Amino acid sequence: MMRYAAYVASLVLTLVCAILVVLHHPYWLWGLAAFGAIAALGTADLLQTRSTLRRNYPVLAHFRYGLESIGPEMRQYFIEADTAEVPFSRQQRALVYQRSKSVNDVRPFGSQVDVYGLDYEWINHSLAPTAHVAHDFRVTIGENTAHPYAASVFNISAMSFGSLSANAIRALNKGAKLGGFYHDTGEGSISPYHRENGGDLVWEIGSGYFGCRDERGFFSEERFVANAGDAQVKMIEIKLSQGAKPGHGGVLPAAKVSAEISATRGVPMGQDCVSPAAHTAFDSPIGLLQFVARLRELSGGKPVGFKLAIGHPWEWFGIAKAMHESGLLPDFIVVDGAEGGTGAAPAEFIDHVGVPMHEALMLVHNTLVGLDLRDKIRIGAAGRITSAFDIARTLAMGADWCNAARGYMFALGCIQAQSCHTDRCPTGIATQDPNRWNKLDVPDKSARVFHFHENTLKALRDLLCAAGLRHTSQIGPEHILRRVTPTEVRSLGALYNFLAPGDLLGKIPAHAVFQSFWAGARSDSFAAPERVLAMRASKSF
Repeated sequence: MMRYAAYVASLVLTLVCAILVVLHHPYWLWGLAAFGAIAALGTADLLQTRSTLRRNYPVLAHFRYGLESIGPEMRQYFIEADTAEVPFSRQQRALVYQRSKSVNDVRPFGSQVDVYGLDYEWINHSLAPTAHVAHDFRVTIGENTAHPYAASVFNISAMSFGSLSANAIRALNKGAKLGGFYHDTGEGSISPYHRENGGDLVWEIGSGYFGCRDERGFFSEERFVANAGDAQVKMIEIKLSQGAKPGHGGVLPAAKVSAEISATRGVPMGQDCVSPAAHTAFDSPIGLLQFVARLRELSGGKPVGFKLAIGHPWEWFGIAKAMHESGLLPDFIVVDGAEGGTGAAPAEFIDHVGVPMHEALMLVHNTLVGLDLRDKIRIGAAGRITSAFDIARTLAMGADWCNAARGYMFALGCIQAQSCHTDRCPTGIATQDPNRWNKLDVPDKSARVFHFHENTLKALRDLLCAAGLRHTSQIGPEHILRRVTPTEVRSLGALYNFLAPGDLLGKIPAHAVFQSFWAGARSDSFAAPERVLAMRASKSF
């Protein structure tokens, strides 16, 4: 039968080569070795029991496996359209590559985007454009602290040493130093590679308290003070959840806990490094804010905030109510979208858990406006941001600044091979294999990180000037338009329901999520409101 053809052919050719070798034709040894190996593979296929496909198609099944293994690359390079976002389009990646190399990024002959397609977005221009202004847009965070920080509106989002290589961390931080923007450490703490080039750091503290934990894994004030006092650390960020895998902890297997990671994170070698799903330093909204205040005090007055991916709205409402009732405020909040990130995650989590960035950002912004707290708390946002328009749209929806992780990975040379979790990253970025990451040239890649930031902000300046604006703080939802039907266009200001200052201090506004969950949210507990529990019991959702 045809399904055995390759196997039978390998047996016949092996026999023929063996006869020729016996007849004193030694140059047929190569054929004997090659065809013999294929015949041995086919025999192993027939004898094994784990794969029915290999038993039914000895030898041939391996061609299928080979083609399947390069399927993503074949689709990415030869089949997918330039605008297909899976998860980033070729067009998005090309823009980052061009700006990071400071080469021509203009496009000829019109847009490849369907301007009449649903969800097409644009920014309206002005007939009185603004003259060019400086492009180093900044926002002051922690104005009332002892050490306020003037952050760029475009920074490097959280990526830990351990998930990224030593040279990747070096290049990112040196690029941040060159451009005067910040580099978020991720929850893996501050490694020696973060410190080498002196770029501004935002120290992220997750539920594992890496870099500030005691031997049992609980928060240690003493160890926190030792790191927080470093002049390179400009702000402290408590990670409640992340967009890549919201509500999910993590484990770095013992085999990957090197001496460097052990020293950086404060965990023992030879044991799994566990990042729990929940914090142990607090267990309620008010407890979180008390922890924020304590870290601000211990750090000597540096801005302290938290990062979260929005999940159950009553939990966020509980935090907001705790702010209003106690007067304890974070200096900033970073909203992480469920669009995913550099962290590998279970398929269900990366595809179906958490609120996407646009809706999450709107909820946080609206809640703070409704409590008259928006002018006291800065908001950052992260979620698939690679271009100046991405930044402009995010700021229009309520953010003060943006962070990007994968965008800066592209600047380092990432080709979206999607092998971050395998330790076989082809570009030496997301791997701990020194044979791979040693090839990543830090001076070259740090310059690309700097140029990507610089050229993106220049493009943002050009967008704002075309719209008749002078600073990112002036852009609002009325400036961004979206096609919602083939014949209807609406601004974000008309499309979304924005609260007015103080709306939550009286009658609950006619906004579905506030109507459903605001009244029952509690400042002393993350638990679901009684109304939600009753609806669950009666299955009346």
